[in-house]
Amino acid sequence: MGILDKLASWLNLKKKEARILCVGLDNSGKSTIINQLKPVRSRNVEVVPTVGFCVEQFNAGALSFTVFDMSGQGRYRSLWEHYYNSCDAIIFVVDSTDRIRMTVAKEELNQLLRHKQIVQKRSLPFLFFSNKSDLRQSVSAVKCAQLMGLDAGEWVRGGSPIRRNMGKSPIGRPWHICPSNALTGEGLNEGLGWLSDQVITLKSK
Repeated sequence: MGILDKLASWLNLKKKEARILCVGLDNSGKSTIINQLKPVRSRNVEVVPTVGFCVEQFNAGALSFTVFDMSGQGRYRSLWEHYYNSCDAIIFVVDSTDRIRMTVAKEELNQLLRHKQIVQKRSLPFLFFSNKSDLRQSVSAVKCAQLMGLDAGEWVRGGSPIRRNMGKSPIGRPWHICPSNALTGEGLNEGLGWLSDQVITLKSK
């Protein structure tokens, strides 16, 4: 059983479609993570870097999943915004071994957050994978969150909050980060468990 099969059983919903957008810089491990999320029988033996974007569609339990694997190469990042309006959640994969490029990842995240469709989707859940956590030069998930700016701004209740109903109710964005190893699948269950709770809340509204 793949991880998304488990997610579908956790959701325990009538047949619905969950659209998940997976983004991050190139070489962060996005395609490998998506491969791990698929049912075992559907996994690719060899994973190659995504050029442009790749759409994976498959049924798992009570849900029909559409996962958009977006290339992290600079010339393709402008494609991300075409999928903001229809996604139910965003998975942002960060290479925890590359501190220098984390600055670029943070800039891309901030640009994503400024997009009008993301601004309007205030309850859109963000799941961050601090990937390659098994490597010696990796930083912890906590440190990765700090480098990505997740300990400040609109991510934190009371810190530059997003306001509902004409500024009357401050809230922070729903997010979670966990260390992961895309090659073995370590950490993916934890992240998808959190994401399932968030999708349940969105789908029940």
